[in-house]
Amino acid sequence: MANQDLITALREADAVKYGEFELSHGGTSDYYVDKYVFETNPRCLELIAAAFAERLGDDKLAGVALGGVPLVAVTSVETGLPYVIARKQQKEYGTGNLVEGELTEGEEVVVIEDIATTGQSAIDAAEALREAGAVVERVLVVVDREQGATENLADHDLELESLVTASDLLADAP
Repeated sequence: MANQDLITALREADAVKYGEFELSHGGTSDYYVDKYVFETNPRCLELIAAAFAERLGDDKLAGVALGGVPLVAVTSVETGLPYVIARKQQKEYGTGNLVEGELTEGEEVVVIEDIATTGQSAIDAAEALREAGAVVERVLVVVDREQGATENLADHDLELESLVTASDLLADAP
């Protein structure tokens, strides 16, 4: 069932835009869900954190840099669960880690991400976490664009769970 309060908040924050947009994976779309709008809106963050919290046990959290970081931070505060950050690439300075934060070998981790289109950034994060010793089986996202992420993640033994699907978000749209 659709999270109607979150859908309403995303629409009211003007996070859903219509037009011609290029997506990060190279495709185009006639709508765009602007993560920076909803990730900087306190009401949206509050609803996202509460909805993620309902779906979590006591696993460690991991946010995918950059978009997943505000989401994992508010979810950590909501749940009291610690988190790590999965980088998209290693820095050439400092520790050079792909995973930032404290992670123990064999620790179960749930990946938190903003929007899933193909799911590739979540797959990359899960693989980095696995290489660092984590057990990763689930990815939670705010919006599933329903463009193959579920299947792509399943090919990597990952289950995708979204708070909202594109179908729900765009239903009855003006």
